Amino acid sequence: MSADAPDDAPVEMPITGELDLHTFRPSDLGDLIPAYLEAAQAKGLREVRIVHGKGTGTLRTTVHTLLDRLPHLVAGYRLGNETTGSWGATLVTLR
Repeated sequence: MSADAPDDAPVEMPITGELDLHTFRPSDLGDLIPAYLEAAQAKGLREVRIVHGKGTGTLRTTVHTLLDRLPHLVAGYRLGNETTGSWGATLVTLR
């Protein structure tokens, strides 16, 4: 075993205002999304784009359900427009 972090160690993510969920497991979202939004809010970001893809809509529904449970962080959200990802992305306005 190397001196590097184990495979299950947390990976630090840059807070850029865009969270692309394509590389994450759906089971990670319950912790990932609130943590990312808290970090974005602490960094002073007012809006975050969450890319969930178009697919069947299951991931989008999961994201929206999680956002509904975070009123202390989320002032509102809406699907993207033709330049921000359409219905494959959700734009989140932070408090």
